[in-house]
Amino acid sequence: MSSRNTTTLFAYIKAKIFLKKLAYQVFQKISGVSSNINGLYVGILIMKKRDLLLTGAAVIGGSWLFQFWRSLSTDLSPIDSAIAVDSNQVTAQSTKRYKIMKTEDEWKQSLTPEQYSVLRKHGTERPSSSPLDKEYSAGAYNCAGCDLPLFVSDTKFNSRTGWPSFFAPIEGAIATTTDNSLFMKRVEVHCSRCGGHLGHVFDDGPKPTGQRYCMNGVSLKFVPA
Repeated sequence: MSSRNTTTLFAYIKAKIFLKKLAYQVFQKISGVSSNINGLYVGILIMKKRDLLLTGAAVIGGSWLFQFWRSLSTDLSPIDSAIAVDSNQVTAQSTKRYKIMKTEDEWKQSLTPEQYSVLRKHGTERPSSSPLDKEYSAGAYNCAGCDLPLFVSDTKFNSRTGWPSFFAPIEGAIATTTDNSLFMKRVEVHCSRCGGHLGHVFDDGPKPTGQRYCMNGVSLKFVPA
């Protein structure tokens, strides 16, 4: 092979290698741009989906809060809000009165700190902390604040909640009001004679009433038959 042909062959090979490198670089650039575009597009879709979810949650949350605050203003009358009111706290707007009413100091003297926290300040005892939860002897359950009989042992059942539970109270012994605390609507149960807070009633109890009076054991006093 002549030197001229050899030179031409080398020039051809170099040109071919250069074109391959150039084509590869161009492909890399195009791929990078495409990836960036795809990434940007996916990012926009994710942002749109996230914004849509946030907007939906905000709308639902705002609607729920509106209904909640509306229920506060419509469900609680001055009488309803006077549960467990003390004699030195009754005002012209709070007309709810009970047969037994005491001052805050008098209640503190007649009740234990735990009883006072639940009966007068609407507290809640820890589940499974009351021995009355597992008490199934025959007898009556009286209000720890005024000794009014509230429930009888024949209506007590094991709700497995950790609180003494009954499916029915003694007629006329308890009263109920709407409780909107803890961002939910519940039915509060209190003593009809002294207004002491007892617990709440739910519609998931056994027959024949289908109700579950979930009571704080510390608000009750068991009297054996």
